Amino acid sequence: LNPLFQAMESEISAAFGSGEPDDILSRAFKLTVTREDICTLQPLGWLNDRIMNFYMGLLVERSKKEGYPAVYAFNTFFYSKLSSTSHKGVKKWTKGVDIFEHDVILVPIHLRIHWTLLVVDLREKTIKYFDSLGQKGDHICKTVLKYLEEESREKRNIELTASEWTLHSMGTEEIPQQNNGSDCGVFVCKFADFISRDKPIIFTPEHMPYFRRKMVWEIIHQQLL
Repeated sequence: LNPLFQAMESEISAAFGSGEPDDILSRAFKLTVTREDICTLQPLGWLNDRIMNFYMGLLVERSKKEGYPAVYAFNTFFYSKLSSTSHKGVKKWTKGVDIFEHDVILVPIHLRIHWTLLVVDLREKTIKYFDSLGQKGDHICKTVLKYLEEESREKRNIELTASEWTLHSMGTEEIPQQNNGSDCGVFVCKFADFISRDKPIIFTPEHMPYFRRKMVWEIIHQQLL
């Protein structure tokens, strides 16, 4: 092991180690991450909203660099609010932002006890649903398309043509699937990571322990490796 890797490993172990649950280990994107939050990244831990939203913030931050698609990420409370209220209920969430100026929109979705990801590619006019348990999300794709139509009409005075859009739930043969009951959040973060770099999704469930540790370092340092 090279010294850098050893230093990173000891930092990660220290983050999981002794200390108070409410010790603050990172702060950015109007979010505070505590030791208790970071501990959800331990093996088989269930990622919470704060970790998910912080990681999405890191992806958006990276997308501002040259050579990356422009990414907008909604937070994890967006879809549940949208599905329970309609566009009216989330209209203010994009105040001062034109989401249509981006290339990719990430929508992390919390389904009671499962994380999934919806991705809007505005360049390709596609809405894709990524579920590491292989469930279909066609109704979720439709809900978000309807949201985009109303958002476009209201904010830009432009009508979207729904028939030009392709909606697709990714099949189990198209994306890797989790092999336990707790890795869904990590899958969502890594789907989003690869998509926001325009890279093919080539990881496997075997990468999860490594991804979890890597995410600890990235969140503490507010920097993606």
